[in-house]
Amino acid sequence: MRVKQLLVLPKLPEQLKPLQEMANNLWYSWNWDVVKLFIRLDPDLWERTYQNLVQMLSQLPQHALQKTAEDEGFLATLDKVYEKYQDYLHRKKWFHYKYGEYEKDPIAYFSLEYGLDTGLPVYSGGLGVLSGDTLKSASDLGLPMIAVGLLYRYGYFRQFLSSDGWQQERYEENDWYHMPVQLVKNENDEPLRVSLVLDNVPVQIQVWKVLIGLVPMYLLDTNIPENSSKAREITSVLYGGDKDMRIRQEIVLGIGGVRALRALGINPAIFHINEGHAWFLSLQRARFLMEEHHLSFKEAAQYIWSTTIFTTHTPVPAGNEKFDPVLVHRYLGSFVKELGLSWQDFLAIGRINPTDATEHFGMTPAALRCSAFANGVSKLHGKVSREMWHIMWPDLPAEEVPIRSITNGVHPSSWISHDMKDLYLSYFGARFVERPGAPELWERVHRIPDVELWRVHNRRRERLVFFARKRLKQQLQRRGATQIEIQGADQFLDPQILTIGFARRFSTYKRGHLLMHNLDRLERIINNKERPVQVIISGKAHPLDNPGKEIIREIIMHISEERFRHRIVFLEDYDINVARYLVQGSDIWLNNPRRPQEASGTSGMKAALNGALNLSILDGWWVEGYSEETGFKIGFGEEYENVTMQDELESEALYNTLEREVIPLFYNRNDIDLPDRWIQKMKASIQMAGEHFSAQRMLMNYTNQCYVPAIDASRKMSTNNFELNRQVTSWLERISNSWEQIAITDIDIPDIGPTVQVGQKIPVTMKVRLGDITPDDVRVEIVAGRLDSQERFMDLVPTPATLNGSSPQPDSSADGVYSYTGEVTCSESGRFGVTARVVPKNEHLHHMRRPKLISWW
Repeated sequence: MRVKQLLVLPKLPEQLKPLQEMANNLWYSWNWDVVKLFIRLDPDLWERTYQNLVQMLSQLPQHALQKTAEDEGFLATLDKVYEKYQDYLHRKKWFHYKYGEYEKDPIAYFSLEYGLDTGLPVYSGGLGVLSGDTLKSASDLGLPMIAVGLLYRYGYFRQFLSSDGWQQERYEENDWYHMPVQLVKNENDEPLRVSLVLDNVPVQIQVWKVLIGLVPMYLLDTNIPENSSKAREITSVLYGGDKDMRIRQEIVLGIGGVRALRALGINPAIFHINEGHAWFLSLQRARFLMEEHHLSFKEAAQYIWSTTIFTTHTPVPAGNEKFDPVLVHRYLGSFVKELGLSWQDFLAIGRINPTDATEHFGMTPAALRCSAFANGVSKLHGKVSREMWHIMWPDLPAEEVPIRSITNGVHPSSWISHDMKDLYLSYFGARFVERPGAPELWERVHRIPDVELWRVHNRRRERLVFFARKRLKQQLQRRGATQIEIQGADQFLDPQILTIGFARRFSTYKRGHLLMHNLDRLERIINNKERPVQVIISGKAHPLDNPGKEIIREIIMHISEERFRHRIVFLEDYDINVARYLVQGSDIWLNNPRRPQEASGTSGMKAALNGALNLSILDGWWVEGYSEETGFKIGFGEEYENVTMQDELESEALYNTLEREVIPLFYNRNDIDLPDRWIQKMKASIQMAGEHFSAQRMLMNYTNQCYVPAIDASRKMSTNNFELNRQVTSWLERISNSWEQIAITDIDIPDIGPTVQVGQKIPVTMKVRLGDITPDDVRVEIVAGRLDSQERFMDLVPTPATLNGSSPQPDSSADGVYSYTGEVTCSESGRFGVTARVVPKNEHLHHMRRPKLISWW
């Protein structure tokens, strides 16, 4: 049967056309004024459509639209909101004032998922929500960012639990024609398409566009009739299927994404790879550079290295994506051959040990090798990443491995409740609307009277409880509960008592059941008649993660007991909407991962912005956010080999902190029934989160430390048909081929005895054989610092040495031996060591920390 397709659009009265425009821009997802307009149209329909404004407009009866078009009050409000929207689109922002000369240098941002709003389900959890907050903040700051991802036919799964608590998954097909996405057309008004070949089969990709304020996001879709059924399924499910599906998705994202940008006429100056999934984009970039500018693969790779930012999110080696070389060859063998690269040389890019033929191809090692700018997502995670990937730079001290730290942040306007936002606006001033991430505004939280802050927070806790009861009724109804049981959900929870929120992915390291380690003690805590406590839990386990599912089942089993069932509840199908209610209404935000396996975590930041206090293991972002004024800690940052002992000790610490610190502080009230000391802690927590953990601050760090230097490199390296890039590549090849000739033959330190005084300067003279390499090509450094018991440097400090004269010593000229001098200062008492090293030097490279290009004494 053949069917002619037509797209039927709602017929909006002229006065309501701005509604359609704003519904197709996810700016609405962080602007409550827009949402209120749609709720006024039909509050029940708003909920039935999962807050999808485009779908809602399509389902509103024509007579209702016409009636609204005659409502002068509605139209007046619409005009004000639309004027605010237009002002946002056209107002100059931070990037224009700070880096206006870079506004025409696009920044391409690639991620496998984006969590932007409930009405666009192309995300699973934290990584996607971070990507979404990044794009929203890029819009707020005016960055010239373009995002690329995949358009998943079914998105991530919807969760429901069986009667015994086992997680079940349900996949619902997305109707893109009723979502805030637009099919991109070419000049002939036909769908824009690009293609690639997978396993000798052509795959067509069409492109959809989403607007996030000022930032366009392009989503790739293979579910089109011209493709085979196997090709159509590539963009069917997020994080579904096996390794074969994953590599095809990542090839479409990386190679297809670069081709799509080219078809759109977009030529990014730099690329930001959010996690290793998109690394294959480097191959297509190399291919374009080789075809269009006649660069060799090495020259193309050098340019790509200079203009790529890579963010790693995984703090354990097993969590990084790897593929069997046989599978990689199946889909990329021909592509690699066309690049003129041998298969072994290609595999070496993705191997920790390039010569290990048994090692699989790793996306993270490949991304680290091909990115001048690499970072972890918190200070602790940066340290963990440097230690984890130190094996790729074995001659460097771990602290010098080229992975910096840029701590994650959240988009304040997306997560702060509209009640709290109105309160902040009253005391922070009008600038809070334009720049909610501006650190200097947040100290004004101390101007808010305690009674006002507490009133708003109580209101949000009440709304959380009412929301939870409503969800519980829906869950009971779905399980076939009796009417009496369903109505009994109104007796669950209490809107006036201390409320703990716990919501996240159920992975074993996150220990979702740690609070239930000692059930009798937990019972005494939550059922205390004078100081009761309640807990609201939510989260999903990956469909293939049976240990994670078992944790959920265990929780459900425990909270079904009569002693817990009114005080601890589990909300199914965790998503952005559930997350908002939880972070906006909880008093305590609980987080208890196994340190150091939480790379960052961002839910606690969102809760803190709403006045919740964090109770957490000192892991991820909380290492930086915690102080006695801002929240509570579990333990002291210990790390354990024995996980059974760890759970025992840290559950004990959790219970102790609740009983001795958290609960007494919450229930200790002053003469007007305010928990004044708790409120002071709330204000300190709000200020901490606002000043240091906004995504605007995060993106400013990326811009200053990565984006602008990378754009500068892009400009310099590509000038005059990549002349400088060719020179640098040739220089690197020459240096690499001759590096083994380098040796520090002697270090001379005056005989000053076995002890020296703090502050004393020590002169150092070195003889360095450079062979064919000139002194201009290297930097000789004296390395000094305190030593531990294993004679390893504890706080290594390199100091540049100075070349004596400008030519080799006469008696050593054949070997190219040079003399260098310098001095070090003994800044601290204790065991002190001195050595020296030689590293490459080139002003045109962001850094010279290359594997094997370092020589120690």
